[in-house]
Order: sequence, then structure tokens, then C-alpha cells
Amino acid sequence: MTSSRIIFAQPLVWTDLGTDNRNRQVTRPTNCKKNGGGGSSNDATEDWVEATSEFFRDDVEARRPIMLFDGVCNLCNGGVRFVMNNDSSKRMRFVPLQSESGKNLLRRSGRSPEDISSVVLVEKNRSYIKSEAVVKIMEYMDLPFPQLAVFIVFIPMFLRDLAYDNIANNRYSVFGRTDTCEIEKNM
Repeated sequence: MTSSRIIFAQPLVWTDLGTDNRNRQVTRPTNCKKNGGGGSSNDATEDWVEATSEFFRDDVEARRPIMLFDGVCNLCNGGVRFVMNNDSSKRMRFVPLQSESGKNLLRRSGRSPEDISSVVLVEKNRSYIKSEAVVKIMEYMDLPFPQLAVFIVFIPMFLRDLAYDNIANNRYSVFGRTDTCEIEKNM
């Protein structure tokens, strides 16, 4: 078994919000593009995009996506360890959802800071949740996971999310939980 080092996201300075504007479902807020309109429901999200922009500065280190995970969930901690062991290039950073940084990044993604129901992958201009986040995480991992992700996307998202929700809703009863984030203890 190889020893791996946990790399947590560190705030950095960044000023440009990018221009990614793909069409996404309203129930899955993923677009972090600034919207010039005042008083819109995205205003709060825009504030958090600016407040968390230091995580995505334009250097190589800061461009790595951030995986937000439930820090007290045994399944989630095991999943983070699995991703770290299969990400030899250290392309990802990890932040517990319960941390202040995690809550701020949840707000940036248009989610409630108390919502720990899903893994969230936060990139510079986008965020992904549920099965879409899992597929995107697989794309950052070592072989053969990016190839497996290509096949998984052929499964309709509503079926993938149904399976994801079933596991997520039962994760504590099946896998248990801890009082504190196990990943942080291993830093």
C-alpha cells in the first residue's frame, strides 16, 4: 500500500470569473459565471464566487478542482482515500463540506452551506453534484477510470442520480460515521 499525502485547498488570489455558460438544469446549480443583472436569485451565488475566487488563481496549482466531501462519513472518507490513491498526478484538492472553506464553496456552487447530501466537485467556472460529480472526478483519476467514465455517461443521469441518492441516503446506516473528519487527522 502506498502512502499518500492529503492536499487541502489553499486560498490564493484570483480576479477573473471566466466565461463558461453551458445550459444546466435549474435544480442542479453548476454555473459560476457572473450575471450582470441586479436582484436576481444568482446575486448571492455571485458574491460567493468572488469571495471564493482565491481558490482558483491562474497558476497551475490553483487550477486543480476541489472535491467537497462529507468529512464525518466513513464511506466518503474511504472514497477520498481511493481517489487520492488513484490520482498520482495530484490533480485534485479535497475539502470537507463541514469546514468553513467547504461551506463557502457550497455557497459558490449555489447550494446551502448545510447541505451535505452530495459530493461536490468545484472547478474554476463550474460545479458538479451527485453522479455528475462522480463521473467528473473519475475523469481526473489515473487509468482506467477516465475510460470507465466515458461508458457511465451513457446511463441516463436520472438513473445515475437515483442510484447515487439511494447510497447517499443510507451511507451512515450502512458504513457508519465518525465524530470528526478522519481525513484531516491524517494530514
